[in-house]
Amino acid sequence: MDQIDLPITLRKTTNADLETLYQFQLDAEANYLVAFTPTENADREAYLKKHSKFLDDADKNTQTILLGDTIVGSVAKFEREGDNEITYWIDKKYWGKGIATIALQKFLQIETARPIFASAAFDNMGSRSVLEKCGFVKIGTDKGFANARQVEVEEVIYKLD
Repeated sequence: MDQIDLPITLRKTTNADLETLYQFQLDAEANYLVAFTPTENADREAYLKKHSKFLDDADKNTQTILLGDTIVGSVAKFEREGDNEITYWIDKKYWGKGIATIALQKFLQIETARPIFASAAFDNMGSRSVLEKCGFVKIGTDKGFANARQVEVEEVIYKLD
């Protein structure tokens, strides 16, 4: 793992951040690893419209991850079927540097909703490692259609109490 010399901080995501975050999620390799992506992510206008609505939603906590002054990703809490869940995305050029782990640890200090769930494709070992380092415990698996792969994929379900 490369050493990070700049501070990793979080701040509330703004509309101005969304274009950068949109560009990150277009990466084909990242989409493959994430697997369970929305169908409209390639549509810039749909992405910006959808995500701008999230910024003022009291049920969501969306934070931009900064390395120094550079946007390197995002982390968010949302609700699905009454459960709190987290999601995060790191720009591929910053993978393997510990940024996701540090950012998620910081996020979990400000987002205190518990229990909180997360999931990762069975073969996304980087994301699974981040979750486990942050105290999430594997509680099961599920299968679902993975948009980014166009096949059914197993996902690992995690929980943090």
